[in-house]
Amino acid sequence: MTSSLMQHGARMALASLPVLLIAACQTPQQTGAPVAANAPPAQPMETPPDVAFPVWLETARQEALRRGISEATVAQAFAGLTPNPRVVDLDGRQPEFSQTFWRYLDGAISEARVNRGRALMQQNAGLLAGLERTYGVPGRYLVAFWGMETDFGRNTGDFSIVRSLATLAYDGRRGAYFRGEMFDALTILDHGDIDNPHMVGSWAGAMGQVQFMPSAFLKYAVDQDGDGRKNIWTSVPDALASVANYLKTLNWEGSRGWGGEVRLPAHFDAALASLDTDATETVKSAAQWSALGIRRADGSTLPAADGPAALILPAGIAGPAFLVSGNYRVILKYNRSTFYAVAVGYLADRLGGAPPLSAQHQNSEPLKRDDILALQQGLASLGLLPGTPDGVAGTATRQAVRLFQKANGLPPDGFIDLNLIAAVRARSGNA
Repeated sequence: MTSSLMQHGARMALASLPVLLIAACQTPQQTGAPVAANAPPAQPMETPPDVAFPVWLETARQEALRRGISEATVAQAFAGLTPNPRVVDLDGRQPEFSQTFWRYLDGAISEARVNRGRALMQQNAGLLAGLERTYGVPGRYLVAFWGMETDFGRNTGDFSIVRSLATLAYDGRRGAYFRGEMFDALTILDHGDIDNPHMVGSWAGAMGQVQFMPSAFLKYAVDQDGDGRKNIWTSVPDALASVANYLKTLNWEGSRGWGGEVRLPAHFDAALASLDTDATETVKSAAQWSALGIRRADGSTLPAADGPAALILPAGIAGPAFLVSGNYRVILKYNRSTFYAVAVGYLADRLGGAPPLSAQHQNSEPLKRDDILALQQGLASLGLLPGTPDGVAGTATRQAVRLFQKANGLPPDGFIDLNLIAAVRARSGNA
């Protein structure tokens, strides 16, 4: 998915502990894509209750024609179309457990994946060099996205994109978003970049080797191999060029990396770490971070030429620490998950020859949704968290945790584990 790519939504749903969706199960946080020229603006439309699918499909057919999509394309795509119950089931699932940083990273960045990525970089060295000249994005980042999204094209999904999007649009929970994506998919078919039988991908509509949603495809897909089709399904040049175009359009800084692991001094103030997913709360220059005692992971001084950076602690003050640049925030537009963005950057570093992280692994336990609900109820009882508990530990919950930690003499890193939950419950009388 990319910011319009939606694939890792479900797979990351409590991941950082917040998360949004991208390719395989994203949600509408991605960029919208243009519809056919001179088409009327899309109108938000949720499915009214008790409307039969054939009736809904007929209204969708008529709207597609009004948007300028050819009757032949619509007829072929909608012929015999029925909702996919498997898609409904996957969309309705709530993850029972959250993910921990180390378990996520170890699963995403294996030595086998690093080695395969390095081999593919060598095989595609000329292509990657050309893309870096054109788009300003180093090849190791393009290959890192490729590896994270589909294991370098090996796991692209086999769901019919039109059927999946029609199912999700009809089901109605995010109907307006998926309805728009469905019309974008029909537009792609109408352009002839792919035919309907081969337009396959994730259950949530993300497509090809880099898992673009249809809206992202219309905005960013590139015909790099010059065959007249933008083919992110089987053309590696098209797929990687499309990611490069996406990143460049979102202002990737070619002169900077994504960030990197750093070493914190003893008794460092964890309140200086950003808790918001975008890592924008506390941004400082390299000189300012250096003055606070932060060093590179190998103990050397931070490069003075480094630009503004924010500090993130995805596993709390006891875990690895990272200073991240604006490029980290660009990665987040592909998939709004702290874990994902760190994994892409770290994989790119490893592909470029960097060593593994220096921080020691921690064996923290995954949290159940009920654990997060109990935490939120305790924080609410203490007057630290407004709103209704939802079992998702997003930025607001982590900010409330930081307030609790400050009030109780704990490092205010906003990190949630079973010990923290027990402490909140005890203080709130909910133990």
